[in-house]
Amino acid sequence: MKKVIFYSYPKCSTCRKASKWLDQSNIDYQFIDIAKEPPLEKYLELALIQFSSDLKKIFNTRGKSFKLIDFDILDLTKKEMVELLSNDGKLIKRPFLIINETKLILGFNESEYTSNFK
Repeated sequence: MKKVIFYSYPKCSTCRKASKWLDQSNIDYQFIDIAKEPPLEKYLELALIQFSSDLKKIFNTRGKSFKLIDFDILDLTKKEMVELLSNDGKLIKRPFLIINETKLILGFNESEYTSNFK
Protein backbone atom coordinates (compact mmCIF):
# COMPACT_ATOMS: atom_id res chain seq x y z
CA MET A 1 0.00 0.00 0.00
CA LYS A 2 1.30 3.41 -0.95
CA LYS A 3 1.60 6.25 1.54
CA VAL A 4 0.09 9.31 -0.10
CA ILE A 5 0.24 12.88 1.16
CA PHE A 6 -2.02 15.29 -0.71
CA TYR A 7 -1.26 18.98 -0.26
CA SER A 8 -4.23 20.80 -1.68
CA TYR A 9 -6.16 24.06 -1.56
CA PRO A 10 -9.91 23.56 -1.03
CA LYS A 11 -10.89 26.46 -3.33
CA CYS A 12 -8.76 25.16 -6.22
CA SER A 13 -10.81 23.40 -8.93
CA THR A 14 -7.81 21.35 -10.10
CA CYS A 15 -7.25 20.15 -6.52
CA ARG A 16 -10.91 19.16 -6.26
CA LYS A 17 -10.62 17.13 -9.51
CA ALA A 18 -7.53 15.38 -8.16
CA SER A 19 -9.14 14.54 -4.79
CA LYS A 20 -12.24 13.26 -6.59
CA TRP A 21 -10.02 11.00 -8.73
CA LEU A 22 -8.21 9.71 -5.62
CA ASP A 23 -11.53 9.08 -3.86
CA GLN A 24 -13.07 7.29 -6.87
CA SER A 25 -9.91 5.19 -7.17
CA ASN A 26 -10.18 4.20 -3.48
CA ILE A 27 -6.77 5.62 -2.66
CA ASP A 28 -6.18 6.52 0.96
CA TYR A 29 -4.38 9.80 1.41
CA GLN A 30 -3.54 12.35 4.04
CA PHE A 31 -5.08 15.71 3.11
CA ILE A 32 -3.18 18.86 4.10
CA ASP A 33 -4.33 22.40 3.28
CA ILE A 34 -1.29 23.81 1.45
CA ALA A 35 -2.20 27.42 2.34
CA LYS A 36 -2.34 26.67 6.07
CA GLU A 37 0.52 24.16 6.19
CA PRO A 38 3.00 24.29 3.28
CA PRO A 39 4.91 21.09 2.47
CA LEU A 40 7.77 20.12 4.73
CA GLU A 41 11.20 21.30 3.64
CA LYS A 42 12.24 17.73 2.76
CA TYR A 43 9.37 17.56 0.25
CA LEU A 44 10.24 20.96 -1.22
CA GLU A 45 13.84 19.79 -1.57
CA LEU A 46 12.57 16.64 -3.31
CA ALA A 47 10.64 18.89 -5.71
CA LEU A 48 13.79 20.89 -6.46
CA ILE A 49 15.63 17.66 -7.28
CA GLN A 50 12.81 16.09 -9.29
CA PHE A 51 12.13 19.27 -11.30
CA SER A 52 15.72 20.56 -11.46
CA SER A 53 15.51 20.95 -15.24
CA ASP A 54 12.59 23.39 -14.89
CA LEU A 55 12.33 24.83 -11.39
CA LYS A 56 9.47 27.16 -12.36
CA LYS A 57 7.21 24.08 -12.53
CA ILE A 58 7.22 24.03 -8.73
CA PHE A 59 5.68 27.49 -8.56
CA ASN A 60 2.02 28.45 -8.97
CA THR A 61 2.90 31.07 -11.58
CA ARG A 62 -0.74 32.07 -12.14
CA GLY A 63 -1.46 32.82 -8.48
CA LYS A 64 -1.62 36.21 -6.78
CA SER A 65 1.30 35.43 -4.46
CA PHE A 66 3.59 34.70 -7.39
CA LYS A 67 2.55 37.85 -9.24
CA LEU A 68 3.57 39.93 -6.21
CA ILE A 69 7.17 38.69 -6.44
CA ASP A 70 9.31 41.43 -7.95
CA PHE A 71 12.44 39.38 -8.65
CA ASP A 72 13.38 36.41 -10.81
CA ILE A 73 12.92 33.27 -8.72
CA LEU A 74 15.62 31.56 -10.77
CA ASP A 75 18.16 33.97 -9.23
CA LEU A 76 17.52 32.38 -5.81
CA THR A 77 19.64 29.63 -4.33
CA LYS A 78 17.87 26.33 -3.70
CA LYS A 79 17.92 27.09 0.03
CA GLU A 80 16.25 30.48 -0.62
CA MET A 81 13.64 28.81 -2.83
CA VAL A 82 12.78 26.30 -0.12
CA GLU A 83 12.49 29.13 2.41
CA LEU A 84 10.26 31.19 0.11
CA LEU A 85 7.98 28.24 -0.69
CA SER A 86 7.76 27.07 2.92
CA ASN A 87 6.62 30.54 3.97
CA ASP A 88 3.74 30.78 1.46
CA GLY A 89 1.94 27.63 0.37
CA LYS A 90 0.04 29.58 -2.28
CA LEU A 91 3.31 29.99 -4.20
CA ILE A 92 3.45 26.24 -4.75
CA LYS A 93 1.96 24.45 -7.75
CA ARG A 94 -0.98 22.40 -6.57
CA PRO A 95 -2.04 19.85 -5.91
CA PHE A 96 1.30 18.74 -4.50
CA LEU A 97 1.14 14.96 -4.17
CA ILE A 98 3.79 12.83 -2.50
CA ILE A 99 3.88 9.06 -2.94
CA ASN A 100 5.92 6.98 -0.47
CA GLU A 101 8.02 10.06 0.37
CA THR A 102 10.04 9.57 -2.83
CA LYS A 103 7.83 10.49 -5.81
CA LEU A 104 6.22 13.85 -6.36
CA ILE A 105 3.41 14.83 -8.72
CA LEU A 106 2.57 18.49 -9.28
CA GLY A 107 -0.79 19.54 -10.65
CA PHE A 108 -3.35 17.03 -11.84
CA ASN A 109 -2.99 14.94 -14.95
CA GLU A 110 -5.27 11.91 -14.91
CA SER A 111 -2.94 9.71 -16.96
CA GLU A 112 0.00 10.55 -14.67
CA TYR A 113 -2.09 9.71 -11.60
CA THR A 114 -3.26 6.48 -13.23
CA SER A 115 0.25 5.36 -14.13
CA ASN A 116 1.43 5.95 -10.56
CA PHE A 117 -1.47 4.19 -8.83
CA LYS A 118 -2.61 1.34 -11.05
